[in-house]
Amino acid sequence: MSEQNGSKLNRLLQVLDAASLVTARWLRANGYSTSLVARYVRSGWLQSPARGVYALPRSEPSWDGVLRTLQQGEGMRIHAGGRFALAWQGHEHYLRLGGPTKVTVYGPDDLPGWAKQLSLTEQLVHNGRGPFDPTSLSFEDTTEGERLYDEGLERQADSNMVGEVVMATPERAILELCDEKPTASLVHEADAITQGLAGLRPDLVSRMLRACRSVKAKRLFLALAERHQHAWLQRVALADLDLGSGKRVLVPGGRLHPKYLITLPADLGEQLG
Repeated sequence: MSEQNGSKLNRLLQVLDAASLVTARWLRANGYSTSLVARYVRSGWLQSPARGVYALPRSEPSWDGVLRTLQQGEGMRIHAGGRFALAWQGHEHYLRLGGPTKVTVYGPDDLPGWAKQLSLTEQLVHNGRGPFDPTSLSFEDTTEGERLYDEGLERQADSNMVGEVVMATPERAILELCDEKPTASLVHEADAITQGLAGLRPDLVSRMLRACRSVKAKRLFLALAERHQHAWLQRVALADLDLGSGKRVLVPGGRLHPKYLITLPADLGEQLG
């Protein structure tokens, strides 16, 4: 192997670790020709766990490695949010039996084919744009954390992750969860999670409520927050908040909330507001 190609290989190996990936597009953009990549694969320096993506031999790509590749390497506006973000940050109250953990991701960019073909312990599930307008921010490391915070997003990492990934804050994630297809079980789940959200930041709750485009999500969240009488709710700016008009049937045959005019499960509790 020539000195130049050896140097390029060393740079590539510094980018990758046991859970990271690089795409064929990224390799081309960084000066790695198709023939050179094929040589790396033949020589055992790389493997291709799915068409169009590469990793170290015997590595085990993980959900965070895939998400970091999409955010950092591919510049895609996709973040972990909703149910998964709440669970990852310690707000999961329901034990889910059977099947892989579902990593709920949101954003205007769909998952590429290779992300759906990888053999992961977790399953990435794209929930579309969710109840918020697409962000114009890049999720690369150069984007300031304060700008992410303004949109209810933040970088998260722990000792088991390959690096930081952009994830919804609890203030945004609970509204993403409340925007899912309404069922009695969803309302019960959202209620149990909301009960534990005693530490929400009222300034960010206010910002997220005004940015949220889903009337049902806002009404459900506020009804549940009032039900649990969280102190932070008294400091949330609700004046002139657009909550739509008319009744909304979330749960057929449920009880009508007298203030927010949504139907909630009859067994949710005697006091619904």
